[in-house]
Amino acid sequence: AQSRNVLGYYVNVQRVPNNCRHLPKRIVLKDQEILLNLSMAYYTINISAYNQAGESPQTSYIVPDFYTTDLPGQINVRPHGTKTVVTWTPEYSPKCFVVDWGTSKDDMHMKIISTTTGSFTLDNIQPYKLYKIMVHGSDACHCENFARYEKTFGVARFYSVEGVPRIGPNNVTVLNITKHTALVQWTEIGAEDSLGFLQGYKISYIDSARTKSPAVTVNSSITRYHLTGLKERTIYRVQVSGFTSAGEGPRTVSQPFRTPKYGTMEALCSCATWHQS
Repeated sequence: AQSRNVLGYYVNVQRVPNNCRHLPKRIVLKDQEILLNLSMAYYTINISAYNQAGESPQTSYIVPDFYTTDLPGQINVRPHGTKTVVTWTPEYSPKCFVVDWGTSKDDMHMKIISTTTGSFTLDNIQPYKLYKIMVHGSDACHCENFARYEKTFGVARFYSVEGVPRIGPNNVTVLNITKHTALVQWTEIGAEDSLGFLQGYKISYIDSARTKSPAVTVNSSITRYHLTGLKERTIYRVQVSGFTSAGEGPRTVSQPFRTPKYGTMEALCSCATWHQS
C-alpha cells in the first residue's frame, strides 16, 4: 500500500575501500531496478525511497564476491620478509592502476598507481593470514572519476608466510563398517584455521596390536575416505590431520571402531542356517 505513494528511489553506490573520501554520487530512479557496470572491487549499495513527505530509511546491499578465473591478467606475488612484491603484465596500457588488498571487506586498503610499470610493494603484511589483492586498470586517475572507469585486471590470494593448520578437521566419524572396510568422513578445516593454503588431509590408523598401516593422503577437496584391507574382529583407531606447504598440523583425537567377524550377508546366511538346523 505504501508503494503507491512512492515517487522514486535514491541509489548510492559506495566503493570499498575509497580513500578519496568524497560522497558517492546519488542516482535518482523511477523504476525498481538498475544496471550497474562495476569492477570486481567491493561495493555497498544503499537504496531508499522518497515521496512528498520525505525519504525512507536506507536498505544496504553488499555486492557479493566474484569467484572467477576468467580474467585477462596474471598477478605474481612474491613475499619478502614483512614486505610483499606484486607484479603483473598489463593486457593493455591504462593511464593508471588501482590496487586493493586486505584480509576481508572490512580490512581493505587502496592505492592509485599513476604508472604503467606493473609492480607494487605491500608493507606490513601479517604472517599466516590469507590476503586478497585486486588490480584494476583505469583511464581516469582522479579520485572522483576512477571508480566509474576501472576494469579489473586480475585477482589473487596469497599468504606472506604459511604455517601448519592450528587444528585438525572436525566431526570425524566412521561409517559403513564391514569385515574389511570402513568409511571415514570429516568436515573441512576452515581458512581461518589452516594458516596457509590447505593442500590435503592425512588419514592415519592403527589396530589394537599397535600395528600401523601406511598413512593415506588425499587432496583438500576430499572429506571422506574408504579404508580397505582391514582385519575382521579388530579394533582400530583412526586420526585425520591437514597439511599445507609448511607441514602437517595436529591430528584429531583418535576415533575407535571395531570390524565385525561376519559381513552383513554372511551374518544373515549364518542365522538362516542355524534356524534350519
